[in-house]
Amino acid sequence: MYFAALLARTEDGWEASDTELDDVETLSDLTDLAREASADEDTVLVFIEQEEAWFGIVRVDGEDDPRIFVSDATAAARSSYGEILLTDELLGREPGADDAIAALEELVGLDGTEDGEPDTTPDNDHDDNDNDNDDDDVLDADAVPAGPLGDTAILADLGLPEAELLMLRTDALGEIADALGAAEVLETVR
Repeated sequence: MYFAALLARTEDGWEASDTELDDVETLSDLTDLAREASADEDTVLVFIEQEEAWFGIVRVDGEDDPRIFVSDATAAARSSYGEILLTDELLGREPGADDAIAALEELVGLDGTEDGEPDTTPDNDHDDNDNDNDDDDVLDADAVPAGPLGDTAILADLGLPEAELLMLRTDALGEIADALGAAEVLETVR
């Protein structure tokens, strides 16, 4: 089960609203949604939580680039909402790398030949223990790292130090809202 909420900082304190992520497909969509929640370009936090699995925070300050923290990148990668937060930049990948790989795969078949070229590689139907390539020993460059990922100082200036953020597990959003002084307003939208 997922829970998503926006927490906008105003002159009068925090204002919370629950949000539907059905129409959100990219981080840009999520950032636009957050900016719409703030009339004066104040800080807006987007909370996304999959119960008992992971939580994510996107912080939008005016027109600045969004800051992202995900509590468990591996768990988030298995979620459609988590995939929104796990951008190429956050994962340390070259932006658009997936598009370039897909384009190359179109040009070159999986057998390593270009379209129209015959496959001249010898058949390797026999087992040769000397040349075993154990795929388990090879690290996948596209693998998502386990554990927390992103800006661990995302809430430090709002009252939640990095060390405390990294220790949060269950009911993390409640604890975060409590540290920010926004527990009551967040509870109204839960």
